[in-house]
Amino acid sequence: MPIRALAYASQAIPGLSIERVDALTRDAERFNLEVDVTGVLLFDGSRFLQYIEGPEDALWKVYSRILDSTSHCEMMELGQGQISGRRFPYWSMRLVPAGEADLRFVCRGDWTGFSRSRNDDARTGTDRLVRIVAPQLEQ
Repeated sequence: MPIRALAYASQAIPGLSIERVDALTRDAERFNLEVDVTGVLLFDGSRFLQYIEGPEDALWKVYSRILDSTSHCEMMELGQGQISGRRFPYWSMRLVPAGEADLRFVCRGDWTGFSRSRNDDARTGTDRLVRIVAPQLEQ
């Protein structure tokens, strides 16, 4: 079964507490586990970047929930497409705190495709995402 991925960035609504972000993440973990979607959510205190991956039908179910969420606005889809394998197979959803510069670094990556670059220059969005998230992968 083909696996697809999607990445977007958005602005948190004013006054969104970290406790609410944690609750949203736990809810996403439960839902994503049921539908076989995995991914990661970066949050710098005011902006989000989320990457999700899974079977196409399941991915659109999750994305529909994301689009309906009232906890963020100003959504910008960074990219979507078919991928050869999951980047985060063990995380139905994982919240990773990120600095503003880290979030900007990942957003400015090349999201036109989801393949990894052939060298270590971290130009693609997924390469940049993995670089920022790598310390969390070992936990």
